Amino acid sequence: MLEERIAAFLAQRLRPALYPLRIPFDVGAWHLPGEPVPAHVALRADYEPFSVGDTWGQPWSTSWFTLRATVPKRWAGRRVEAVLDLGGGEGARSQALVRDAYGAPLQGLGAAHPDPVLVAGRAHGDDDVRLFVEASVSAAAADALPLRVGRADLAVRDEAVWRLSHDIRALHRLQLSLSDDVPRATRIRDALERAMDAVDPRAVGRTASAACAVLAPELARAVEPSSRPVLVVGESAPASLGAVPLHEAVRACARDFSTLVALADEYPGFVSVAPAVQHYAWMKQHEPHVFERLRKMVADGAWLPVGGLWAQADTELAGSESLVRQFVHGRRFLRGEFGADSDGVWLTDTDGVSPALPQIARAAGAHGLLVSRRDESRSRSTFAWEGIDGTVMLTRLTGRAAGPESDDASARSLHTLRNPDRATLERARRLADLDGPPSHTLHPAHDADVGARMRGALDLAPHAGAYTSQARTKRGNRMCEVLLHEVELWSATAAVRRGTPYPYDALNRIWKSVLTQQSHDVLAGAAVARARQDAEDAHHQAARRLTRLVHRALGPSGDIAVHNAAPFARREVVLLDGVVEGAAVAQGLPDGRCAVLAQAPAHGSGPVGIALDGTAPVTARRTREGHRVLDNGLVRVTIDGDGLVRSLVDPATGHEAIAPGGRGNLLELHRDEPVADPARTLALGSDRTRRDLIHAQDVELLANGPLVATVRVRRGNGRSVFTQDLTLTAGGPSLTVDTEVDWRERDTTLKQTWPLNGQASQVRCGIAFGHTVHAPGDGEERAAQRWVHIDAPTWTAGFAGDVTHGHDVVRRERCDGGTDTTLRHTLLRAPHSPDPHADRGVHRFRHTVRPGATVGDAVADGYRLDTPLRLSDGASSLRPLVRVDHPDVVVETVKLAEDRSGDVVVRLYEAGGNAARTTLTADFAVAEACTTDLIEENAVPHAHDGPHIHLKLRPFEIRTLRISRAEADEEPLGA
Repeated sequence: MLEERIAAFLAQRLRPALYPLRIPFDVGAWHLPGEPVPAHVALRADYEPFSVGDTWGQPWSTSWFTLRATVPKRWAGRRVEAVLDLGGGEGARSQALVRDAYGAPLQGLGAAHPDPVLVAGRAHGDDDVRLFVEASVSAAAADALPLRVGRADLAVRDEAVWRLSHDIRALHRLQLSLSDDVPRATRIRDALERAMDAVDPRAVGRTASAACAVLAPELARAVEPSSRPVLVVGESAPASLGAVPLHEAVRACARDFSTLVALADEYPGFVSVAPAVQHYAWMKQHEPHVFERLRKMVADGAWLPVGGLWAQADTELAGSESLVRQFVHGRRFLRGEFGADSDGVWLTDTDGVSPALPQIARAAGAHGLLVSRRDESRSRSTFAWEGIDGTVMLTRLTGRAAGPESDDASARSLHTLRNPDRATLERARRLADLDGPPSHTLHPAHDADVGARMRGALDLAPHAGAYTSQARTKRGNRMCEVLLHEVELWSATAAVRRGTPYPYDALNRIWKSVLTQQSHDVLAGAAVARARQDAEDAHHQAARRLTRLVHRALGPSGDIAVHNAAPFARREVVLLDGVVEGAAVAQGLPDGRCAVLAQAPAHGSGPVGIALDGTAPVTARRTREGHRVLDNGLVRVTIDGDGLVRSLVDPATGHEAIAPGGRGNLLELHRDEPVADPARTLALGSDRTRRDLIHAQDVELLANGPLVATVRVRRGNGRSVFTQDLTLTAGGPSLTVDTEVDWRERDTTLKQTWPLNGQASQVRCGIAFGHTVHAPGDGEERAAQRWVHIDAPTWTAGFAGDVTHGHDVVRRERCDGGTDTTLRHTLLRAPHSPDPHADRGVHRFRHTVRPGATVGDAVADGYRLDTPLRLSDGASSLRPLVRVDHPDVVVETVKLAEDRSGDVVVRLYEAGGNAARTTLTADFAVAEACTTDLIEENAVPHAHDGPHIHLKLRPFEIRTLRISRAEADEEPLGA
């Protein structure tokens, strides 16, 4: 067989002859058990003698090697390379970065970068060579440690053998793509046979050129006009943040970037990209030599600054403003450092993309989306993708070149090479001029075939488990997003009201830190333990800094107040430490805290300890059956002796929300054992393996009014402990459930179940800047941000959660012929890989359920739960800077402009899915108002009537307003 002969010929004849001349390096080693050190430290270290055959490596350790040799005079004019094998075979057990004598990176080395290191294209002879190799080992390689160095040679490459090797590979690849009955396939097979016959086994190097001459006619055949060019792009694809700790992700970028830079020097016309801007920032900080090379390549057109996103974010789980800032910080970096911009979005290895992205990307200046992932379920890889607001974005899925049998021409017009090597580019260079489908080029192609239009989320791979895995990481991200919103709001308010300096620099640093941890592996919960810990540490550090900035912005005063950073006015019960003097009504609680009533406008401050003023108090009573009934006139809840909700009534309509015989707030344990990728994949067992936590260990009434009524329930399952507080407050339209779980399960998923009375017609799920609409009943796990709304012809219900995303909705027929609809929040999972201790420990969740809720109610509940009222003793009361007069128009962000002009930036959107007219009123003197893009540029003047700005929004439209303040603003409007 030809295939077998070629494989043997390459392995047994050409490979041994590739490096006919070689000398060994003198090797020294320096082993570090802990964190890596900068190159300048390693250059001055004391190295111990080390020999080929010696071993090295511990998990997450670093070993530095120094290599010394002198090029023999007889090698003058030859290509000289460093041929190194640090051990580990073909698996990605070790990775290394080769540096020159001054510490500047040359290229990566290892499974992802197998090429030898170019020392000299034409050696002078008598050259002194010194290299440093920074090598590391991941924890995944623990079973293969220690590694054994197999080779460290300075060698001459035989150029004729090199050419012949790749001529054969290229033509053989083309021959395999052709049908056997095609005449060209026969000619290629014959040429390959004759070329191998032309090589003398005793003189491979001397006869390789003759074999190349045999193949030259077939390599020289021109491309048919009908052949479609394929853009070959080298893509930096380092180990993602999540697959490795932060410091290893930085080193992986250095390996990838330096390798692509080196390849560009050897292969003119080869173009490279790196989709995550964060990677450039790492190079600027840690590897300035590489970064300067990148700058030059961008200027020369050899590197395309694509993407525009700061990190390869999980667009389904990151918050609304976070997605905006991914573009803001990404595009500003590209402009500032490279003088370049990107008109597209490039996502790599993502499992799903939010349908909010088309509008966000377009408003940030992008016009197309490229996803480096194939979806075999789609017949076309290029299509028009319509977002929730109607914005359409040209979208292309890519990952491999389509075969000649594919009828999707657009799939065959782009081929991304993940971390390419010389062999890949040699093949691409040869195929650039070959007759056969598809042809290849190293230069950009700008054509595209647009396929059918699609709507909804872009689901590319199963990832339902990612909505829940690593709950602490998701909570940390949400906590930081809320605090960033608060800091910007209160700092902008303080700057306008009091002239307090705005913390531009601190916010930029913290935003970038938080955005970095939104990488799809990290936020999706698919991170290794070290990377997960890095994320938690980053979140805690950011939260501490942001909390200090909030306190600084609120400033000193003399009165206790509540500060409402949510975009909706609030009148609700708050809990204080100790007794509040002068409160109109207060309720002491068993834990020593005091409940009082407070109110505050949207984005403003308000008083604490106000009177009920017509608000009915909440009461708690016990029935003869032992049930506890909580009632505040807006909601009536019946809780049985096991702490399960047996009745949830909206007194205004009399509708019973809980299904007949149903038990609300039931906790379910599901066996969850995915076959592959357990952190991302949800594989719940059948109902036969489900365990319902029905029986309570303890149920007690903690508080019985007039402001707060709470029932506490304790349950257990093995070593896991579940404590829940079910609370109803005076004036509160929702039942609040606080759940604390000491989670000790493995390969198990925890769900909280609400069986609802009746057949739902629609389910709405909150996403960034809007919501999606689904038919109920399929039981598919979906992601929601903040809220879920269930709609039926005669009833509605709204659910909100402070941090959970995953949920499912199913419909079940009852024995009496009726139909129930059940919502199940997914609270926790316990995947065993890649973090064997994922989600173990104590977690806290807060959910609300609101019978009779409108969509607007659900949106507002989500924001209120997400952004608790902030109590401050001795802080000033701040009036809102802006307000809107339409209930479905949400002011998402209030801040000062990024250019430090002092202009106020307001970002708002229509949340109900309907066109809306609203008036935004500024509580300060307005000089000028403009509509801008999300980057706060391309300003278009907008008419204003004094402080009033009239707006017309389409469904789910995002609008960014830039408002310049009048110079004399000592007496703001409304003072």
